[in-house]
Amino acid sequence: RRTGTLPRHPLFFPRWTWGEPLVETGPECDTLFGGHAEDAEGMETRKSLDDVTGEIVDAALRLHTGLGPGLLESVYETVLARDLERRGLDVERQKIIAFEYDGMQFADGLRIDLMVDARVVVEIKSVEKVLPVHLKQVLTYLRLTRQPVGLLINFGASTLKEGLHRVVNHLDPSASPRLRVNQPTP
Repeated sequence: RRTGTLPRHPLFFPRWTWGEPLVETGPECDTLFGGHAEDAEGMETRKSLDDVTGEIVDAALRLHTGLGPGLLESVYETVLARDLERRGLDVERQKIIAFEYDGMQFADGLRIDLMVDARVVVEIKSVEKVLPVHLKQVLTYLRLTRQPVGLLINFGASTLKEGLHRVVNHLDPSASPRLRVNQPTP
């Protein structure tokens, strides 16, 4: 019986945090988009959120395998952004987010390393160990941008398994048939 950890293979990523607990912050998010399909005119719609995060993890895994740990965050950010763009995803680097708090305006309040497909926040680190404050940082970014999912990717870890964390903000559990965890089997 499994109780909280998920399969360790990237193909099963849709609801996976590499053995770390999933950070949940409340009920469903109203910013989710539809799945990857074709509409009535044959135009392709956006990929599902799980497909986008799966593409990001796959690209990060290939990058970590190819370059290894220990380089500057900016190197990993540049290469990862290029790879995601080659995969057909929209990527914004060093996206500046303005916000307001208690009547005060912050024009350059935070900078997101990568915003992928206008709905996944990617925070890149190259440190020996991810600290709890790093996960809280991603959650704060998600709350301020009202985005459902963020990935914290630490390229400084010896394996990507140790350095990959998925953080969610008001996200419904995945209905993906590819992975069912902590659910009774039919």
